[in-house]
Amino acid sequence: MKTKLIFKKFKKLFFLGIFIFTFTYQNQSKVIYAVSMDNYQNSMVTEELRLKVPSNIKNQWLEAEESIWEPWLSSQDGFLGRQIFWNREKEEALILLNWKSKKLWKSISIEEVKNVQEKFEDIVKVSLNINENPFKLIYEGELEKQE
Repeated sequence: MKTKLIFKKFKKLFFLGIFIFTFTYQNQSKVIYAVSMDNYQNSMVTEELRLKVPSNIKNQWLEAEESIWEPWLSSQDGFLGRQIFWNREKEEALILLNWKSKKLWKSISIEEVKNVQEKFEDIVKVSLNINENPFKLIYEGELEKQE
């Protein structure tokens, strides 16, 4: 009887030990394989933006993009170019902006970006005779080139 009780406790401890080991190992392996963002400060990076762009005002969006963002981006140190895609079914735009390095991209002040965004929104609002920006940001992120 005591043997069965000891065996049950040992069995529970054994499975608990396996669970703890597996959980700990998986967490450590994620840390081992994770790459610090600081390691890539000097390599090319792509900024990814997704916006809601309704089909009935897509042309106004493109015009505002070309008249406001294109000249400003072209004047930024480290800017390599951009690609614009539009998904008709989802009515979403994907903008990929290539930068020489993350360091150069992130050196642009938030205030400066906000000012350009305000100009963009003002042109859109006047063009469409509305009071708020209809192009909502869905996602922003970055992609790093893999060697």
